[in-house]
Amino acid sequence: MNIVIQLSGDEQLIIEACVRQERWAQQQVYEAYYSSMMGVCLRYSNNEQEAFDILQEGFIKVFRYVAKYKPGTSLFSWIKRIMVNTAIDFYRKENRRRTEDLDTAYSVSSNDPGAVSQMAQKEILEAIQSLTAAYRNVFNLYVIEGYSHREIGEALGISESTSRSNLVKARSKLRALLEQKKITLG
Repeated sequence: MNIVIQLSGDEQLIIEACVRQERWAQQQVYEAYYSSMMGVCLRYSNNEQEAFDILQEGFIKVFRYVAKYKPGTSLFSWIKRIMVNTAIDFYRKENRRRTEDLDTAYSVSSNDPGAVSQMAQKEILEAIQSLTAAYRNVFNLYVIEGYSHREIGEALGISESTSRSNLVKARSKLRALLEQKKITLG
């Protein structure tokens, strides 16, 4: 049974208890943010098991560094940032390959909005997970998280042009995958 406890006005008390490493408070934070953070981790992983590993490592970091959380800022955003950074660290450890560096990357666009609008969330997630780790991470960081190519380059240890190139390739592959699904479903 999955019970989600929403943090409320007592958030500061729960945070203080987490700083003292009280298990009941850690349990409340974990249960309150598990689902949304699992969604973040799934976007950066190849599969559910990998996402779960990233999630667990992320929550370990949340509880290790909870004393650095600044009251008044969004706890959700703070935890999400840790999860994204944990996913990036996971990517760095697991995938040391570099993708080719292109001097210029051109935007790929389509006038047909149909594929994505007709897809279920699960199908879109599966398409994102089928991308290589390099493409998936750049896509997530740029499109979902709003990072700039400079920030992505610094986070992943790649050049800005490689980030742009990977984004173009990721969009192209996603478009092809989603169009193929549309034809299969259609």
